[in-house]
Amino acid sequence: MKFGIHTGPQHVSFEDLVRAWRIADENPFEWCSVWDHFYPAASDVRGPCLEAVSIMTALACHTKRVRVGCLVYCVPYRHPAVLAKAAATIDHVSGGRLELGLGCGWHQVEADAYGIPFGTVRERLDQLEEGVKIIRSLFENETTTFEGKHYRVVDARFEPKPLQKRPRFWIGGMGEKRLLRIVAQYADAWNTPFIPPDLYAWKNKVLSEWCEKLGRDPRTVLRTVNVGLSMAANEEKAKAKRNELAQAFGDFFPAVEPGILMGTPEQVIDRIGEYREAGAEWIIFALRAPFDWESLEVVIDRVMPAFGAVRS
Repeated sequence: MKFGIHTGPQHVSFEDLVRAWRIADENPFEWCSVWDHFYPAASDVRGPCLEAVSIMTALACHTKRVRVGCLVYCVPYRHPAVLAKAAATIDHVSGGRLELGLGCGWHQVEADAYGIPFGTVRERLDQLEEGVKIIRSLFENETTTFEGKHYRVVDARFEPKPLQKRPRFWIGGMGEKRLLRIVAQYADAWNTPFIPPDLYAWKNKVLSEWCEKLGRDPRTVLRTVNVGLSMAANEEKAKAKRNELAQAFGDFFPAVEPGILMGTPEQVIDRIGEYREAGAEWIIFALRAPFDWESLEVVIDRVMPAFGAVRS
């Protein structure tokens, strides 16, 4: 089992983001990431939210070891060729630590506010699939020509290439009919957030079935899950922290609560064990401001060692 930190760049100071990234970099985490929104991902969209490409570049600059990523870039927000240029640049800035997460988006309010066309789910999945093809071709070929329903590139050159020979592509989501088929066909890693272990096990099974239908070894797709984090020494403190999380998530809380690790360290260890049994290879702790530094420290000292991840 490997671990990561996912830092939400909303309602947070840059200094606290850097603090979280350095904790990841200096401890036995494999991964650190941000998300891609223009408005806070909450029921109340008011408040600050930093842009994903630029803040991921900062993440690359303020770390030395961890893999750096975004879960996930919303393909409809940027032309795939432009996103590819940004991603290759981040790979150079990070010394070859880029992990490219892609998705089709969901936050229509912010897209409408910024004048970005936000089609149906089917249309956005089409954009995602076209985007993956374009970015992979740009990374690997001298020139790329592509004509799709949504995107077009003509004899497009792409220099410099990423430092990595083949950067890993992540696709986020869990739609069974199309999204997981796209994961099986194109992705190196799969991520989905805030679902309980039993549902994760089912989605994981569907993904493996898609791999088999497409003639791909299911073991070649890395399986990861984002989970919330709220730990305390006793039940009374755990209840107080749950209330704090409920306020942070607002109307979203009932939907995400099953995917939040809550309780004592022993309870969290047991819950992570359930995710492992469900097929998760990486657990990524999703942090929302104000970041719970106490829980994060307890995770490092008491939870991660139970799975072989210890401070060096």
